[in-house]
Amino acid sequence: MTFSNETHSASFDANLDTTADEKITVSVVTSNANAFASFGLAAPLLQNVAELGFTQATPVQAKVIPAALAGGDLLVSSQTGSGKTAAFLLPLLNQLLASNPSNSPVPGRAQPKVLVLCPTRELAQQVAADAINLARGFKGIRIATVMGGMPYGKQIQALKGALLVVATPGRLLDLSDSRAIRLDDVKQLVIDEADRMLDMGFADDLEAIDERCKQRTQTLMFSATFAPKVMSLATQLTNDAKRIELAQAGDVHSNIEQKMHWADNMAHKHRLLEHLLTDPTLDQAVVFASTQVESEKIADTLRANGYEATALHGAMPQAVRMRRLESLRKGHTKILVATDVAARGIDVPRISHVINFGLPMKPEDYTHRIGRTGRAGRNGVAITLVEHRDRAKIRNIERFTQQDIVASVIPGLEPQAKPSFGGGGGRPGARSGGRPGVRSDSRPGNRSVGRFESRSGGGHFEARSGGDSRPAARYDAKPAGGFSGDSRPTGRFDSKPAGARSGDSRPTGRFDSKPAGARSGDSRPTGPRFGKPKAAGGQRRSFSGN
Repeated sequence: MTFSNETHSASFDANLDTTADEKITVSVVTSNANAFASFGLAAPLLQNVAELGFTQATPVQAKVIPAALAGGDLLVSSQTGSGKTAAFLLPLLNQLLASNPSNSPVPGRAQPKVLVLCPTRELAQQVAADAINLARGFKGIRIATVMGGMPYGKQIQALKGALLVVATPGRLLDLSDSRAIRLDDVKQLVIDEADRMLDMGFADDLEAIDERCKQRTQTLMFSATFAPKVMSLATQLTNDAKRIELAQAGDVHSNIEQKMHWADNMAHKHRLLEHLLTDPTLDQAVVFASTQVESEKIADTLRANGYEATALHGAMPQAVRMRRLESLRKGHTKILVATDVAARGIDVPRISHVINFGLPMKPEDYTHRIGRTGRAGRNGVAITLVEHRDRAKIRNIERFTQQDIVASVIPGLEPQAKPSFGGGGGRPGARSGGRPGVRSDSRPGNRSVGRFESRSGGGHFEARSGGDSRPAARYDAKPAGGFSGDSRPTGRFDSKPAGARSGDSRPTGRFDSKPAGARSGDSRPTGPRFGKPKAAGGQRRSFSGN
């Protein structure tokens, strides 16, 4: 959870065991209008925020909290690490307090008032932990987490009497189908990281949850971008939503130093990685790999060489993932080698470095990866290791961020082959002479996120140019699962048997043949389909019962 903790003073004289008729006095001394006390939040909430060490709101909190308290649907775009979790939790908890939760008419029933949807288990855990910290000492407010990979019985027991539920879509629908939880009394729905929800194929799940929460009075949707697919979803799930935009698609983190190193081959990549991990300024690091197998191999190699490293990927049992994340948060693990399953939901302020050993499949995932460092206003370093075959991916990332990534050289580890295109990758250590992100094939001011989204899977990385003479068929003919070293298949997923996933590189195209309703955990690709008909006259039906 991210706040800004500029120096202010706050004193409280609050008894959380008081009745509704007793007066709680709050005295806050501050010199800035963005302080939490100016939002009209309840005294117990202000006390918990102050005890966590924060009295100053971040920009997204300063805009979202008053708007959410005023009512109405919101569509919010903000950078990773900007403090959006607290931006929606504080107004939601404030309204739960105002509704006098101790007088719940059906104690013990799993019938929440507030529902928060997250795309990944890690993010759901993080949001729930933040909510518990903010609601500490509140009588009558129970918080539960619902996600795949955990025993059903334990989650059903935890749901009893919960007023705020944080959930991943697949498991939530499973419990709703079995009537272990009722969603018809949800008043406020939060969809966190809507763009990631669509990438993971949760479009149909969101429609189903939308229908079951149709009596709600408020929907808050958060997304890294206002891409066309997100706006299409927002049209269906929100009603006259107010847009709050604090981040553009190509925004970069100004407090994160970004650079890259060219590598000749996989062995050269490993030498570069081990050199980078000896940086004395490195506190904790996340190394991103392309596949589950690769993440395990890198972690094994690092441990064999004396590094405190561990792997994290989606094939691990949830209990193992939780233990490894907790070890990272406590500082026991210095290096986490992860697939993109960890790109969202990890909020560890001590992560000083992010290293992209394998490049992401989509340019927007690059920004989410590097957002694991530079949290809460701290400075961070993001380093990308690039082979010659990756130059098309680097072009796409630079176009998306509208900036060149500076190529650097480590003495003694210089690449033997130099890349053949300009921009940030023109030659090691040099930048292009033109403006950042502007190339001969990309007109400034006319960029569209849609140009990346319109291409399915990894197909837009197949095109090779210049001196790369390796035929694409070489990868197509490689047996499934037979990855070795640096010869990973990069394209042609259409011929892969349905359901045969490898690592986190799930095929993103051709899901129409999947049987309707077939769910697998929280990660089933259903395709971002928004075909739900609208009401007559082109107007969306109202979800509010009043």
